[in-house]
Amino acid sequence: MAVLNKIRQRSLILIIIIALALFAFVLDGVIKNIGSPSAKSQNTVGVINGKDITREDFLQKVEAAQRQAGPSATSNQVMNSIWEQEVRQAILETQFEKLGMTVEKDQMRDVLKTTLGSSPEFLNEAGLFDENKLNEYIANLKETSSEAYQSWINYEKTLALSALQQNYFNMVKAGLTGTLAEGELEHKLEGNKIDIKFVQVPYSSIPDSTVVVSKSEISDYIKKHEKQYEVEASTDIKYVEFKEEASVEDEKVIKDELQTLLKDRQEYNEGLKANENVIGFLKTTDNEDYINSHSDIKFDDRFVFKSALPSVAADSIFNLSEGQVYGPYKDNGYYKISKLIAVKQVSDSAKVRHILIPFVGATRVDPSVTKTDEQAKATADSIYNIIKSDRSKFVDLLDLSSDKVSNEEEGVIKFSYMDSFAPEFKDFSFNNKKGDLQVVKTSFGYHIIEILSQTEAKKAVQVGTIARKVEPSESTVDKVFRDASNFEIAIGNEDFETVATESKYVVRPVNGIKVLDENIPGIGSQRPIVRWAFGDEAKIGDVKRFNIPNGYAIVQLVAKHEKGLMSADEATPTVLPIIRNEKKAEIIRNRVKATNLEALASAEHTTVRTASAINMKSPTISGAGREPLVVGAAFGLKKDQTSKLIDGTFGVYMVQVTKVEPAVKLDSYQAAANRVEQQKVNVVSSNLYNALKEAADIEDNRAKTQVQ
Repeated sequence: MAVLNKIRQRSLILIIIIALALFAFVLDGVIKNIGSPSAKSQNTVGVINGKDITREDFLQKVEAAQRQAGPSATSNQVMNSIWEQEVRQAILETQFEKLGMTVEKDQMRDVLKTTLGSSPEFLNEAGLFDENKLNEYIANLKETSSEAYQSWINYEKTLALSALQQNYFNMVKAGLTGTLAEGELEHKLEGNKIDIKFVQVPYSSIPDSTVVVSKSEISDYIKKHEKQYEVEASTDIKYVEFKEEASVEDEKVIKDELQTLLKDRQEYNEGLKANENVIGFLKTTDNEDYINSHSDIKFDDRFVFKSALPSVAADSIFNLSEGQVYGPYKDNGYYKISKLIAVKQVSDSAKVRHILIPFVGATRVDPSVTKTDEQAKATADSIYNIIKSDRSKFVDLLDLSSDKVSNEEEGVIKFSYMDSFAPEFKDFSFNNKKGDLQVVKTSFGYHIIEILSQTEAKKAVQVGTIARKVEPSESTVDKVFRDASNFEIAIGNEDFETVATESKYVVRPVNGIKVLDENIPGIGSQRPIVRWAFGDEAKIGDVKRFNIPNGYAIVQLVAKHEKGLMSADEATPTVLPIIRNEKKAEIIRNRVKATNLEALASAEHTTVRTASAINMKSPTISGAGREPLVVGAAFGLKKDQTSKLIDGTFGVYMVQVTKVEPAVKLDSYQAAANRVEQQKVNVVSSNLYNALKEAADIEDNRAKTQVQ
């Protein structure tokens, strides 16, 4: 009780103490958050010209693009692609807003008419685009499927943006002209020509070893040419890879297992609690079931030509008799045994023509398609009946086909038996004869196919193959783990390179890794390594183990380079030759006393050379190379005048002009002015966006928001 009384007496003091503690806690949080990413920056992937790219919207677009790209693209590649797409859109929208450019309703209808003008769904009986059918289609989407309607809205936005971009680029091109003065200059740059005599004292005449360039000189050069040597933040690492690869013993076990599958054998049946006879691969008649039960690669029932067989065993397999087996042989990471199941004669290629009627949900179907499966089938049957009675109407009905590529060739497709075509399409084309006509359904829709011709049939084989992937055994995997662990422990006390050398491991250095890089040479896509190397926790010299496909990488962080100017060491390969040549030019100038070509040639143990028909448009000296400064100086001389020493790209020169041939005067320079204008227009498509991007204010937070 005494204690409670004391607490009550000092309650005010306690309240003050608690309040101060809470205040200190909050203040501590504020201080810690100073300089850290704000809530906005965490939810904003980037800001382009003041426009936020939100994390949620960005990731939704990435997810959609990833689904479309499938496994052919990595998540990092997709993210980078979407980022560039967002940057381009934001930069161009800035220009559209400044100019007040929009796509109005009438123009949008024209764009849709141009884009969808050949789609059968929107054509009337006369074969003309019918806007009412388009309106009906859009209204139907809005009523029946909010998801499909939203897809259509996005489709319209894409078309509108494309139209705005085209308008913008056309406006810029329209503002470009070539004046008569520019045309005259262009004509003179090409037409003014001179012949010269010259002496070149090449920089290579002075050994590099005699010219000393200090790091401070390289640093000074970098500071004078900052824009050329600005670099992003980067890191350097080195690593040792430990691969989980099958040993010689592992491969022998796999081959022995395959050999066992060839012959009949006895196996214990757990259900019967007794041994039973199992037919081997040689005698089995159900090849498909046997292969699917014992192989890592499922049975392929196709007939193939010799060229499609594994190159390491093609001759041996192709020359087998039916029922014979070849192997085991190693091919593309598998050990295999192959059995020749059947032989038949097949045409190498076929030429057909077709009309394609797609339906909603078909592969790569256009958003404008509205026919159901049943409706598409009915249309295809109707077309088939017309063509069956009169083959000459085939071409007239091509307007109904959605295959615009083959339509340009009157519906004709010529393809090889080995080409990747829809199976049903290929089966009909090769398993029937010339002149046959039929409606064939594939994942793309209903095809009305007519076989026009087939090449002469040749031998094709059906081969059944039992394949076993060459993989390391459990004991091999355990050994790799132990080796990696022992190395990781050893470098905790000793030098990375020393331990690797003693253990005969290969150390792979990787320099200049950027914050958004993905690939590490030698081990492929490794974002975890990149993120670790750029993390605040990782210090130079730190080592970490990473799981990589089929093994481990023990990685050491070697260096971290801040964003800014390139270091002297990094710039040395490019800057050193420049400064060295400048010093060589100075050495040559200091030792040359000659004032004419012959004296200079004699003093430098070289010859006086000639070059003719030199122009300013292409400042190249025959036998010396591209020398803009030297050619420019030569054009400043009068006939028979000799220059002083000129520092060129490949050496120091003295030049004498021997002939001056002015360009022919023209009555009009309009043609040349037109060429200048066309040259300006030609670079708009490639250079305009890049110029806008360079001038844009771009804040890239992808690394900070950890979307990559």
